[in-house]
Amino acid sequence: MYKVLLVDDEILVREAISAKIEWNKLGFELAKDCENGKDAIEFMKENPVDVVLTDICMPYIDGMGLSKFVYENFPQTTIIIFSGYSDFEYAKMAIQYKVAEYILKPVTAKELSEVLVRIKEKLDSERQQEQKMDELTKVYHSYTKNESLIISRTLSRLVKGTQEVETSLKELEEFGISVEGDSYRVAAVDIDVYSDLYEVDDELKKESALMSFVVENISSEIVGNHKAGLAYRDSDNRVCLLFHTNKPKEFAAEAVKICSEIKETVYDTMKLSISMGIGKYVNSLDELYKSYDSAAEMLKYRYTKGGGVIFDCEKEVMAGNPMELEQDFKDIASALRSKDEKTLTDTINHIESWMKTGYVRRNKCVAYLHQVLRIIYETVLETEENFQLDDSEISNITDARSIEKAVGLIRDYAARGLEAALAAGQSSGERQAVMAIDYLKENYSNPDLSLNHICEYLNISTSRFSSIFKETTGKTFTEVLTNIRMERAKQLLRQTSLKNYEIAEKVGFSDPHYFSIAFKKMTGKTPKEYAREN
Repeated sequence: MYKVLLVDDEILVREAISAKIEWNKLGFELAKDCENGKDAIEFMKENPVDVVLTDICMPYIDGMGLSKFVYENFPQTTIIIFSGYSDFEYAKMAIQYKVAEYILKPVTAKELSEVLVRIKEKLDSERQQEQKMDELTKVYHSYTKNESLIISRTLSRLVKGTQEVETSLKELEEFGISVEGDSYRVAAVDIDVYSDLYEVDDELKKESALMSFVVENISSEIVGNHKAGLAYRDSDNRVCLLFHTNKPKEFAAEAVKICSEIKETVYDTMKLSISMGIGKYVNSLDELYKSYDSAAEMLKYRYTKGGGVIFDCEKEVMAGNPMELEQDFKDIASALRSKDEKTLTDTINHIESWMKTGYVRRNKCVAYLHQVLRIIYETVLETEENFQLDDSEISNITDARSIEKAVGLIRDYAARGLEAALAAGQSSGERQAVMAIDYLKENYSNPDLSLNHICEYLNISTSRFSSIFKETTGKTFTEVLTNIRMERAKQLLRQTSLKNYEIAEKVGFSDPHYFSIAFKKMTGKTPKEYAREN
């Protein structure tokens, strides 16, 4: 029976819930009912319970205050809140304090009973897991004092080559163990959650010893069933398999099959993902360390391949061609200069795919990604002098525990770079457009004035200038130049008695006839008509 503490300041609510819920039938016992959080806390200090069922709005200490106390002092206790408040702030606090259920009043006996059934299933599962862990712990402590530990240490020294082969074999013979075969392979097994793919604190390290003990037992049973070798646990909690065979060619597929069976059984039993590296064949026990080293090296590819993978050294490893990245590096710079978000995204995706599909070591991946950071930084710096590349952004790439996380940081930095480039490009474009108009106003009288002239003056390509100029002014270069010339021509027609051909020459037209046509097209009048009227 799980003990329940009921807390509500309304006595009628407490009495109704107490009477209408079939506690025993549901697997619960109502330990006590309290009228506020203060009384509930005092009771819990002396009488721990499994479930707290509480209202929110109560005097002295309300339901959230009680939930906070339970969360901080009795983390194993489940909290159920029922309240007349649906305020989002209450819901957020409920999440913060790990509240299992948040039920709005009025609540029926049926609804509350259904919630209690769900809670019981959860508590039953947790209790079974605790019992299983207790049993494993007892077996594990027994293991650390018996011959299995001695055997594991001897096998570890044999495989790593830190002890003479003859000495190791004699120690194993004392326990009735022999290692015989024409060929040998070592497989290294890592539990992914405790590996360098994740942050491993002291608590996890303690747990990893127990979990690796479970993996060792499963591995030992399966390898024994196949009569394929031995399983043992290394000093760093890595489980290893020592395969020996007289038929290496036939055994190649068998080794992978055994490792697959171990991986699946471990997951089915403990819901743990493991990765395995199967080392290369060696023909003598003196060379076992070579097989172990190759197996351990293969596990380093989890950085790009992820967890739950079986690596086989005897299979051909297809490494990516670094020349592909050279083009990607150029495309990133080009995409940033042209403000092409799609190409930038596609190129970064291709780099990630290249690293994942090829066998690229972590240090090389990190070096390539650092180069991408540098390219983004230097390209954006061309137009935005305040753009930064902090040391922390470089170190975060180095410290990322998987290619997904590292490339995710690259994407974030690239997005910031593109945003900065766009902002710089816009302000730069506006400045260039203003400079261009000032240049036109000073040089409009030159009949040879062209788009090439102004682009040379601004040191910009004609296509880039045309795009910037039209985006900023809403008009083409020719339209703006013609407008400047015609406004000056109208001024001269109003204020002087110059002839048409003289005015045409002063405003940059070498052909007076063409000037007249252009003037009428813009004003609707010939130069003479305009002069007469003004």
